Amino acid sequence: MKRRDFLKFTAPAAILPSFINGFSIQAFGSSPLLAALEGAATDNDHVLVMIQLVGGNDGLNMVIPLDQYGKYQAARTNIAIPEGKVLRLAGQTKTGIHPSMTGIQQLYNDGHVALIHSVGYPSPNFSHFRATDIWLTGSDANQVLATGWTGRYLNYDYPNYPVGYPNADMPDPLAIQIGSIVSPAFQGPAVNMGMAVTSATSFYNLLDGVEDPVPNTKAGKELKYIRLIQQQTNKFADSIKAAAARVPNQGAYPANNHLADQLKIVARLVAGGLKTRVYMVSMGGFDTHASQVNAGDTTTGEHADLLEKVSSAIKAFVDDLKGLKKSQRVVGMTFSEFGRRIKSNGSTGTDHGAAAPMIVFGDYVNQQVLGNTPTLPDNATVADNVPMQYDFRSVYASLLEQWFCVKNADLNSILLNNYQSLPLVNGLACGVVTNLPDINNENTLITNYPNPFSSKTVITYKTRGGHTLLQVFDTMGRLIRSLVDKDHAAGTYTVTFDGEALPNGVYYARLQNGVTQQVRTMMKVR
Repeated sequence: MKRRDFLKFTAPAAILPSFINGFSIQAFGSSPLLAALEGAATDNDHVLVMIQLVGGNDGLNMVIPLDQYGKYQAARTNIAIPEGKVLRLAGQTKTGIHPSMTGIQQLYNDGHVALIHSVGYPSPNFSHFRATDIWLTGSDANQVLATGWTGRYLNYDYPNYPVGYPNADMPDPLAIQIGSIVSPAFQGPAVNMGMAVTSATSFYNLLDGVEDPVPNTKAGKELKYIRLIQQQTNKFADSIKAAAARVPNQGAYPANNHLADQLKIVARLVAGGLKTRVYMVSMGGFDTHASQVNAGDTTTGEHADLLEKVSSAIKAFVDDLKGLKKSQRVVGMTFSEFGRRIKSNGSTGTDHGAAAPMIVFGDYVNQQVLGNTPTLPDNATVADNVPMQYDFRSVYASLLEQWFCVKNADLNSILLNNYQSLPLVNGLACGVVTNLPDINNENTLITNYPNPFSSKTVITYKTRGGHTLLQVFDTMGRLIRSLVDKDHAAGTYTVTFDGEALPNGVYYARLQNGVTQQVRTMMKVR
């Protein structure tokens, strides 16, 4: 079997670790995102670090709507953060963050964080496994893709990877995940281009030449042989060790923090000159159905501990990169497979929900709170979800374009649709103009009459021209109808929404036009 075919057909066995000099890793073939990343940015050394918050993070207790605090508190009487304890952000009066996130507060106030409100997708899936798959592949809710969003991107510039690699232009792994299984995000059309470092211990064992012992059995002999073959076939272990050796000293990281341990490795490899384009790290525990807060003090508890670890780990990571003079290479982002419901449950927890905020950070990231605070109902029920403002694939498209410098014409093919461009990264990074006005638009761009309505309502919307999208969602986040999806001349338009067959209740009309979006609450009654 040819080496390329061996990698292609053995890569899916991701749950079985392989070893290099005792370093438990998994080597995979070609990750299309990573290949494209390198090719699209051959004149820079930009790095993207993706931080996965596994379990479904409660976005409403992480990024708190101060301008709707009364509705927020009424919906979450047993878990709401006291208004006086919410951390304020420079220049922001409508939005604050959880009191445990002092590190993110400082980074924001220093001008290096963007918070993005209400990120999701139409008709969200509330299964952990399926929702994670959607976020990693960039698929629609009713679509199953065999490739990852980063994998498709890299395939443009590295269609023959791993044949001919490593080479002088790319001597290093194209993507690295800290964890036992390589993310499906790195899966290309043929093979996966990622490499997994199973743990921090495995990483340091590699550097120190420590080999995990094998049992004196027939199976142990087989394992020893597999390790030997892996040592001979993998070409990246030496480059990882060489990069790490260039950085013997690093800044301080918080103890007993699994995410910080992973980010410390990433910082060392970035600062050591590894040309790896994409890193993924993760932290679990965000499925907070019960005991999310401590009785008597909602600022403490399980969720507070998780957010403190995320915040302090990111702050230590950024500080370390700055001390190593490599912070300008990196943009990072957090994501979770879904958010939580608006209304808390009786177990001082929250149940699976729809849209949630994302954090993007880095020296070139535009300081901002992107979007408006989520629209909350006067009397929230257990079925109410945060309505989506931004499609998560718009975040991907914006980072590919503004950080990895992918041509706009290629984004539709990579992400399989035309997604909104958001001003996340300073235009200096790629020469892309990103400081666009009126992102958090205070003007009313979408109205409907009558409201409430019994069967039909006329929606009036304003567009600056170009691609315009008008959708209607229910409180579960399900896409009810796409009323407009086309290029428009600038102006004011109307369209009739026929809700005769729909049950009574609240619906959300979402307008998207270029970098701007707005959500309108509509009520159907009899």
